[in-house]
Amino acid sequence: MGILQELLKDIPIPKMAKVNVRFNDEQIVDLGGDLGAKLRQPHIMEKVKPGMEIAIAVGSRGLDRIVELTAVTVKALKEAGAKPFIVPSMGSHGGATAEGQREVLAHLGVTEESAGCEIRSSMEVVQLGALPNGLPVYLDKYAAAADGIVVINRIKPHTAFRGPVESGIMKMISIGLGKQKGAEACHQLGFKYMAENVPAMAQMIMEKKPVLFGVATIENAFDKVAVVEVLTPEEITDKEPQLQLQAKELLPKLFFDQLEVLIIDEIGKNISGDGMDPNITGRYPTPYAHGGPDVNKMVVLDLTPQTEGNANGVGTADFTTQRLVDKMDLEVTYANGLTSTVVAPTKIATTLPNDKEAIQAAVKTSNVLDFNQAKIVRIKNTLVLSQIEVSEALYEYVKQHPQMELASEPYDLPFDEHGNLPKTEESH
Repeated sequence: MGILQELLKDIPIPKMAKVNVRFNDEQIVDLGGDLGAKLRQPHIMEKVKPGMEIAIAVGSRGLDRIVELTAVTVKALKEAGAKPFIVPSMGSHGGATAEGQREVLAHLGVTEESAGCEIRSSMEVVQLGALPNGLPVYLDKYAAAADGIVVINRIKPHTAFRGPVESGIMKMISIGLGKQKGAEACHQLGFKYMAENVPAMAQMIMEKKPVLFGVATIENAFDKVAVVEVLTPEEITDKEPQLQLQAKELLPKLFFDQLEVLIIDEIGKNISGDGMDPNITGRYPTPYAHGGPDVNKMVVLDLTPQTEGNANGVGTADFTTQRLVDKMDLEVTYANGLTSTVVAPTKIATTLPNDKEAIQAAVKTSNVLDFNQAKIVRIKNTLVLSQIEVSEALYEYVKQHPQMELASEPYDLPFDEHGNLPKTEESH
């Protein structure tokens, strides 16, 4: 027996029980009708003149119903006599190549056929100016030459900084449409100043170029569109901070203030840019964001197949498994840190041979006197939070919480002969 196994062999893992969690699941059913009506409002359509070439910025994140949002926007512009086209707006995503960005859109279902218009993809940008701090402000060359610009994006909390405006329309204008050079410029001074730089860059672009309106969605806890708004540049400035607060209210969450151990079965870029959403885990890649539970030790067990070896975020955890490390594509993972300038999440957490020992290591180091009383939560990933598992120390708290209910008797975690857990069922 090795020294690690000797240290861990007697560490108990408390019994767990399943818990059902209720979130607000209201969503817009007739999205096309709702968005179409808002697009056809007089103060929106008066900005669109027949014959105008209009660039529609569409990004790389998996927005709910992005294909429909894009097609309805294109249709409304065409009906007004304009000539819309799509510009991939995703900073450096898609390998920072024109073809790669077109492929990212296709992967999301946005093609020339589905949208009903041309896609013009280029990594070339024009510089519109510079902020007082010296940061250059860039804009996609096709968008810069267009008669009008329309932006489609979801508004939600960012994972690495806090401010009145985080992820949303202004970030899409400044970083998305800035392509690789714009993303690099905005990240250059780090996330400490992102809350100032994102809106400042967006304001300069809106002052110098004809941004007509933004289509903004907010998603509920199940990633379904709950709110859709069409905002003029003036409204973007005034209303985006309010929509940001609304998005935070609708986010799914773990209803615990403090945990000894958080077990996450899988992380991946398809779940969050950070592998797991820090807004849910309470563990952030930078010191400039906050919120969520206070977690003493975090364990990450595996990668999703869709992340294709990108393990960005594993460094935010304390412990991981050899299985996850074996699946890592170091080059892809490290490239993530070199682009964002945030390299802590690309480090490799303390690695144990299997799930059981990784969890035992977390319990052992969780700073509680009685390991059987450790407050532990296990989740599949940060997208699937309507069914979780909790340890015995949390049962009473769960019973008294209005949004949670115990859904099973206590049981021992079902490790196999190799010390690994079976895959949890999708319960999103």
